[in-house]
Amino acid sequence: MTLKQLLSSLSFILLPCVSIAQGQEGKFTVNGYLETYYIYDFEKPDNHIRSPLFYAYNRHNEVTLNLGYLRGAYESSKVRGELALMTGTYANANLAAEEGVLKNLYLANAGVRLSQKYDFWIDAGVFNSHIGFESAEGGDCLTMTRSLMAENSPYYESGVKLSYTSPNEKWFLSALVLNGWQRIGRVDGNNTPAGGHQITFSPSKNISINSSSFVGSDTPDEDRRMRYFHDLYGIFQFSEKMTLIVGFDVGAQQEQKGSSKYDLWYAPIIVGSYQMNKQFRLTGRVEYYDDQDLVIIPQSIGAAEVQTLGYSLNLDYSPYPNVLWRLEGRGLYDHNDPFIKNGTASSYNFFVGTSLGVSFGKVL
Repeated sequence: MTLKQLLSSLSFILLPCVSIAQGQEGKFTVNGYLETYYIYDFEKPDNHIRSPLFYAYNRHNEVTLNLGYLRGAYESSKVRGELALMTGTYANANLAAEEGVLKNLYLANAGVRLSQKYDFWIDAGVFNSHIGFESAEGGDCLTMTRSLMAENSPYYESGVKLSYTSPNEKWFLSALVLNGWQRIGRVDGNNTPAGGHQITFSPSKNISINSSSFVGSDTPDEDRRMRYFHDLYGIFQFSEKMTLIVGFDVGAQQEQKGSSKYDLWYAPIIVGSYQMNKQFRLTGRVEYYDDQDLVIIPQSIGAAEVQTLGYSLNLDYSPYPNVLWRLEGRGLYDHNDPFIKNGTASSYNFFVGTSLGVSFGKVL
């Protein structure tokens, strides 16, 4: 697919938005983000590609770009839309299954408000995933690298969603119809509807509880195996300096079409962060990922099952509000020996890394 074909295919999303917006007061924003990184993985892979457990920050011993994007967005009281194009190792790894220049599509969606009285919207296109508290953009996350639960659940999605925000902004409700599990284009032969929900409850500005789900199939209809997945997390801001995130993912997928037996996977996580001052922040993470049937973890991991315990510690330095420099050390242990070190199976992986992120933007 060429860039011209891509823009043509997106016109059905963006043109209605532009048409409705004519004559309305709104704002147009142009912004961008760049994040470079260097990771030294003590597995020392000769091809510089790290373990299949990692999709973001997946290159060893080279200075490179994880994610860079440019975004244009329009928003008024009745209509909104955004288009962002990206590049980087994140795009290469996470969108490998997408065709042509769709690999470079970060966001492309438009929405219309359905009620003058209530904050009720319908949006269609390509979005950031409704699952999880982490995103591809490092500056949005407390840790430099993404957790195992984030790496192995959708970063992005495409489809249609209905959303509602309560007048007091304590409740956010959303229902989605999706093209699949982290898909822009459908899997060949798959015509099974997929969907999900999101409910976020924020009783105060310091507490947020989120429930998200996915229901659908990521296989052709002739081999349809239904997948059921739920993500639950809470974000607790105990003070201006202390933040705690607790999360738990669980999923089940049919062993084969029509089967009443399911393969299961789950992942708990705890992330704690301390803001030492305006410029420095310290964050620690403990996580576990259990996928004994390799439903989500790729077979190329080289182990029959995965039961991985991980920890990390990172120090952030922000000399300016739009600049973030990070240092992180992270270790993973799994008795199933899914890692490779010096050409042999290993139960332990450790790496250190640094990243530099810069964000910029302007309202026109």
